[in-house]
Amino acid sequence: MREEQLLEMIERYLNGEMTNEERAKFDALRSKDASINDKLAEHKSFTGLLKQFSDRLALENRLNAIHNEIDVHTLKEDLMSHPSIIVQLWRNHHSKISVAASIAIFAILCTLYFTGDLTNKDPRFVELKREVGKLKQSTESLNRSQKNLIHDIKNDKKMTNPGNFSGTGFALSSNGYIVTNYHVVNGADSVYVQNADGESFHTKVIYTEPQYDIAILEINDPAFKNLGAVPYGFKRAKSDLGEDVFTLGFPGDDIKFGPGALTANTGFRGDTTEYEVYIPVNQGNSGGPLIDEKGNVIGVITGKQTQTSGAAFAVKSNYLLKTIQNIPADSLSKTLNMNTKNTLAGLSRPQQIKKMRNYVFMVKVYNQ
Repeated sequence: MREEQLLEMIERYLNGEMTNEERAKFDALRSKDASINDKLAEHKSFTGLLKQFSDRLALENRLNAIHNEIDVHTLKEDLMSHPSIIVQLWRNHHSKISVAASIAIFAILCTLYFTGDLTNKDPRFVELKREVGKLKQSTESLNRSQKNLIHDIKNDKKMTNPGNFSGTGFALSSNGYIVTNYHVVNGADSVYVQNADGESFHTKVIYTEPQYDIAILEINDPAFKNLGAVPYGFKRAKSDLGEDVFTLGFPGDDIKFGPGALTANTGFRGDTTEYEVYIPVNQGNSGGPLIDEKGNVIGVITGKQTQTSGAAFAVKSNYLLKTIQNIPADSLSKTLNMNTKNTLAGLSRPQQIKKMRNYVFMVKVYNQ
């Protein structure tokens, strides 16, 4: 009996197309020839896997139809203000489309392995190979679209949601190192910084000193461009009581100037790592620079004393410098060069602020 005739008989047998007499004869033939039973089992497995493949292909077509109905731009606008939802959706669902395709491809590979009767020249093999190719291309297209959507949402420079919490940070160097308060970024799932022009950049926390309430960030966004030389210096010596000081920060959506004076050389309950300053500070100012009249950073704003009207605190700049020295070398992806030349000295206060505004950032923190 030729192979084609045997396959035709097996298909009729499995499909229930044989008469009772034909079925009885085929059963008798199976009992005499074990190889026919093997062929029957192989073909039954093959057709079962083909049905699984068909089901997976139908699923893929339904996914395609759903994808085509999605208004990507509207979806992006709806989700823009809730990046934590985007992260959760990405974590829970990004692999489902790929899983469907992977199961289908695995089923076909199993068929080729176990049946052994499909060769590269077999028309069934050629057809299956063509369908798998189509399925793979379609799945890759869906995955690319999904990844592009997530990337666009994460990196959209028009993103206006301030996050679950916000503070202030300022540049330590021109190549993207930022300092802010530890309590601002503690427990964050993701951190962005936004400059005075409203441009947002993804950052990572590379080092923290909780005892000084200091955190060092690095902008790792490909859209970020070098800032140019930092205009202010960092004062190592202790400042004097009564000195005029000011801060820039983001207690709201716009950068704000806060003038004041240094009122004590110790902070809350005599903390020697801090200054007390009489300066307008609100939520969002945390992490901002404390600047003397010559344009030197003398501290980092850490918080407001609610029991004393107008009193705020700032960790002294020498503890900031100690923190920077403690950063492990393997935590830095590029050199952190501190500015040694102050170009703000001798300028009027408005001129100092104009030169500083591009180096002070809103820190936006997102939590699940």
